[in-house]
Amino acid sequence: MSATPATPDDCLARNEWICGTYLTTRRHVLLDAVAQHIELTAAAVGIALVIAVPLAVLARRLRWAAGPVLALTTVLYTIPSLAMFSLLLPVYGLSATLVVAGLVLYSLTLLVRNLLAGLRAVPEETRQAARGMGYGPLRLLLAVELPLALPAAFAGLRIAMVSAVSLVTVGAIVGFGGLGNLIYQGMNTYFKAQVLTASVLCVLLAIAADLLLLLVGRLLTPWTRA
Repeated sequence: MSATPATPDDCLARNEWICGTYLTTRRHVLLDAVAQHIELTAAAVGIALVIAVPLAVLARRLRWAAGPVLALTTVLYTIPSLAMFSLLLPVYGLSATLVVAGLVLYSLTLLVRNLLAGLRAVPEETRQAARGMGYGPLRLLLAVELPLALPAAFAGLRIAMVSAVSLVTVGAIVGFGGLGNLIYQGMNTYFKAQVLTASVLCVLLAIAADLLLLLVGRLLTPWTRA
């Protein structure tokens, strides 16, 4: 009697780590998780950047403000993610906003420090020359200081983005974790293919985001390649 041929679902039935059937049958689930992961990450880092720029400028303009600003953002970064979400839970409830708010607070440390380092690295001679050409404080900031601070800013932005991609997965505890939801569900049911696939996609997202920001940074700062 000939052996019964293997069915396409055998790898799922055997609960293997690598299973092509899982990719084809759960494609829509994976795409939805990836989309949510990207949305949460982009929203958090974008909002954090909007907050970090004025904080860094304030810390650069007012020397006494640098210590408190850096200290506050550093303290926020040291709070464990589960504790952070618990502290924000009464304010935002079980929502995607809760995850975004937590990621914003974590991203501030990386962004503020690098932005401030970039602003401090602008040569004083350059500032004096711009003032001699009639540049006011706002024009000096927008046309001279921020452009010259871009390399340091993008370095911090790349780290913050990769960190946010990783931390989004923790949002699975409130049901808004992107790929983290699949990892969490897969661990609870010991669904190997789901855990591995979601984890690999999370790593690939982080790499893709880092490479994209690296490319954008190089395009916006051509003088750094000279």
